[in-house]
Amino acid sequence: MFRTLECRPDSYQGWYQQGNDLREKGDYQEALVSYSKAIEYHPHDYWAWYRKAGILEDLGRYREAIEHYVQAATIKPENYWAWYAQGCIYLDELAQYENAIGCFTNALGRKPEDYWATYRLGEAYRKHKEYDRAIAYFDRAIKLRPGDYWAYYRKAETLQQWEKWDEALANYDLALTIKPQDYWTHYQKGIILENLGNFSAAINCYQQGEVTTPDSDTLFYRQACCYARQNQVNLAIIYLEKAIDLYPRKYLDLAISEPVWEAFRTTTGFILLIQNKGKKYNVSSE
Repeated sequence: MFRTLECRPDSYQGWYQQGNDLREKGDYQEALVSYSKAIEYHPHDYWAWYRKAGILEDLGRYREAIEHYVQAATIKPENYWAWYAQGCIYLDELAQYENAIGCFTNALGRKPEDYWATYRLGEAYRKHKEYDRAIAYFDRAIKLRPGDYWAYYRKAETLQQWEKWDEALANYDLALTIKPQDYWTHYQKGIILENLGNFSAAINCYQQGEVTTPDSDTLFYRQACCYARQNQVNLAIIYLEKAIDLYPRKYLDLAISEPVWEAFRTTTGFILLIQNKGKKYNVSSE
């Protein structure tokens, strides 16, 4: 494969281009060899380090990828992409949120109006539990893309984690104006309303979620819990049964252990449900 290049050992461009071609074909291991050769001949080239880092990232070799992105950023500190790519690994793969914040801040310094660095900086602050800063960056992201669903959704999620329930609900509603049938937005609204004791409104949200995800065990179980808290015994058992039929062990265990079912456990219908489903799915009720 490399025979034509071996007669030109000083050809950085040949090795680099071969790395690009192999990367496009999905031959990542050979592409790594080519980029490494290119780096040998031109150690201070930004793109060879950056492209090699991208392949290492695709292969799940995240620490090595970061090392290569750092080399690229050292060579061209003004370049946005090496900072942004590092930040994504720290945020999504390594859960090192302070490092992610540093990288996205550097990326944003190079492209101050960039939506993605702004949005991901908000995500990094959210996961780092610095909610006020997360909100500030999500607000900036919304100004950059006023019709973007994800910025509204993540802002709402941040407010939910911060226990600012009314503001969270308002922002989930804004997200729904963009994606009216989004499962997760309806689900999260339901969780907040359930926690606030507004069980009827929570049930309505869970039912809205069923429009796009009709066989969601989670939605069935949450409705079952809401009906149980309203003492609507028949509906509670109907929805609990639906959840059990999808994931027997999980929901039989919850039916036995969760406090919401305590008042049901002496009723004939509940006892028969647990016994019959346990036998059907060979799950012990003890």
